[in-house]
Amino acid sequence: MTNVHMSVRNVSLAFGGTQALNDVGFDVFQGEILAIIGPNGAGKTSMLNCVTGFYRPNTGSITFEGHEITRTPAHKIAGLGIARTFQNLALYTGLSVLDNIMAARHIHMQSSMWQNMLYWGPALREELAHRRRVEEIIDFLEIEHIRKAIVGALPHGLRKRVELGRALALESRILLLDEPMTGMNQEEKEDMARFVLDIHELQKMTVVLIEHDMGLVMDIADRIVVLDFGVKIAEGTPDEIKNNPDVIRAYLGEEYQPA
Repeated sequence: MTNVHMSVRNVSLAFGGTQALNDVGFDVFQGEILAIIGPNGAGKTSMLNCVTGFYRPNTGSITFEGHEITRTPAHKIAGLGIARTFQNLALYTGLSVLDNIMAARHIHMQSSMWQNMLYWGPALREELAHRRRVEEIIDFLEIEHIRKAIVGALPHGLRKRVELGRALALESRILLLDEPMTGMNQEEKEDMARFVLDIHELQKMTVVLIEHDMGLVMDIADRIVVLDFGVKIAEGTPDEIKNNPDVIRAYLGEEYQPA
């Protein structure tokens, strides 16, 4: 892992008098799982929002595959090869699982509006190809049994899986996961961790993961970046992070003394 896939340099972000991020910098290497951790309010989601164009940092720069994306609008980010899931689910709750994942394929659709309306020739062939890809994703995520179910009627854990399917449908080169296991029971977390590892290993996907379950992070991450009150306080391997006194203080308080 020597190729830098994404670089964050000196990124600061403020909302009025609140400093969400303060001079944060790190690299994401090709083919790794990088976890971003920190207590509530540390700036983790704000960092992903800067990467994906929902926020524009006050200072600093973000590059993806050597191209500056700091000022790229959010609606163009996915087309560059960056996919993202959200801490709060972003699904079409009135549509089926199949239609939700299919909707995420729109950036890959080439047929004209008239071809799609008439539904013949190239448009029909393209539709079938996209449906095949969506069915592959449904099989991969083991959600065949709910493929026609309305998403709004599904339990939380399955909706999280559908949102991961929507991100996979974008066929990106880097996947940003914002707390993909939140609200899940232990079995659901283990399933989701398995899917993340399979995506990483089988599809050679670079993954950036925000997650609160420290045991899970230590198990699956190659490297970890730790934020606290918008400042990067540590970066390293799981073993380096779990023994870092600054990280221990941030999570457990000044009075904690490790054994």
